[in-house]
Amino acid sequence: MKHLFRKTTAFIAGAVMAGSLMLPAMAQAETIKIALAETPSDELAAFFVALDRAKAEGLDYEWTAFSDEELAIQAVLSGQMDIGFGTPYAAMQRSKAPIRIIFQLSKLKFFPVTTKKYETLEDLDGEPILLHSRGGGTDSIANVIEERIGMKFGARSYVPGSSNRVAALLGGQADATIIDLSNTNKLMRSPEADRFNVLEMFEVEASDEALFANLDWIKNNEEDVEIFVNALLSVYRDMHEDPTIIRRETNPDGPIGQLPKEILDELDGFYGDAVKAGLYSKDGGGKVAANADLEWYSAAGQLEGAPSELNIEDFWYLAPLDKAMQ
Repeated sequence: MKHLFRKTTAFIAGAVMAGSLMLPAMAQAETIKIALAETPSDELAAFFVALDRAKAEGLDYEWTAFSDEELAIQAVLSGQMDIGFGTPYAAMQRSKAPIRIIFQLSKLKFFPVTTKKYETLEDLDGEPILLHSRGGGTDSIANVIEERIGMKFGARSYVPGSSNRVAALLGGQADATIIDLSNTNKLMRSPEADRFNVLEMFEVEASDEALFANLDWIKNNEEDVEIFVNALLSVYRDMHEDPTIIRRETNPDGPIGQLPKEILDELDGFYGDAVKAGLYSKDGGGKVAANADLEWYSAAGQLEGAPSELNIEDFWYLAPLDKAMQ
């Protein structure tokens, strides 16, 4: 692999932003195409640090940010992209393509946040709620809340990005939503905090974002996948030892380094809070995450069959992570 990485813009169906390599035609086939489910943000800073570490080991790649997770999943299923970013459990079960997860990127650490109209999850029975995307992590959380609490949300509306849903709350366009740890903390530390409640939520260990690819592609690109998984694992382990490593290793000329200064200044706080809250597994999830996912996404209605009847190997390919853990 060549040690080249030059940014440019690329567009494919449904994409809203892309970073890519400008490589000679003969080398283009060696470039890993990564489908992100959102545009670069503070939540993706650790991922981009891992990409930089992988690049230093010879990995050539390009990334494309899609407007939502479903488009990113479809891009991998269609073969437009090699590796996806999301939790495609329903797609894995219904598709004939052998899609497998190889690394848990983050857990479903999300929080129901409402105006003062509501004080408990039960109060949301029949009430409208704002979520990230149809079939995504917040949608599954809403499904499990309904099952466990014995209630039913009203109309579900979808606005990608926790920060955008916070803006809807602040602007009076919504009274209830589910948002990530970072935006929950920002909102409840802001001067507007007394307008909102964070409702008590049960613990969740299932995956919010995971890295997945076609199993045939994984096996045909074993060396590149190994470099990628090793880089991710090294970043997550270092981050648990010292969350400031993400800010310190963020490339100022990369997509995260180009974010507004106020976001970059909060990276230490974001990753410190995230590690403390258990948002990231320092061992890539593995069998623990796989089992939690099968239980969660079955309860969420995105997998058919009881978790005890489902086979981890139909959804995860653990060999790269097991090798990296040795």
